Amino acid sequence: MSRHTRSIPQDFFTRDVATVARELPGMLLYRRSRQGLTVGRIVETEAYLAKGDSASHSARGINRKNASMFGPPGRAYVYTIHARQCFNIVTEPDNVASAVLIRAVEPVSGTRLMEQRRGTFTTRDLCRGPARLCEAFGIGRDLDGWDLTRQQRLWVAADATGNEFRISKSPRIGVTSAKETMLRFFLLGNEFVSGPKSRNR
Repeated sequence: MSRHTRSIPQDFFTRDVATVARELPGMLLYRRSRQGLTVGRIVETEAYLAKGDSASHSARGINRKNASMFGPPGRAYVYTIHARQCFNIVTEPDNVASAVLIRAVEPVSGTRLMEQRRGTFTTRDLCRGPARLCEAFGIGRDLDGWDLTRQQRLWVAADATGNEFRISKSPRIGVTSAKETMLRFFLLGNEFVSGPKSRNR
């Protein structure tokens, strides 16, 4: 696998958030830091809508913490919950305020660095869940608002191998409202997907 795969252009992220969330699984997430390069295959996402979605961080309007969610598209939205971070990708035109939560990735390269950051050698659990993913990839609030199309520090690239993946969907996990909306997308049968097995079929 090439370590110089081109980043996805901004036009990809300008589209409807559910479309982007459905097409991201199978793509590769890159994180380059002073410690080294980590790469993982995106295996699970959730879409959060700009309108009519009470579970979205943008539902109550813009504030200091969620400002990155309001655009431009193709930027990182990193927020803190229970002293841990979650990584999202902003979608749709500027000021629409929709985003895709990256829930899990399958480690591809830089696994030893992920193990050091996470303090575990259990490969399946390195990036299975949004907080674990951020810890394994070294994604913190300093990357909030980062332009993911620059191919520096943090970016997303297409899988150049030509692999085909079966993508399924389900209600989102861990939300307290809008629970039954089918906005979670994942690679069917992939062991690195998070959540109960009943949600991964």
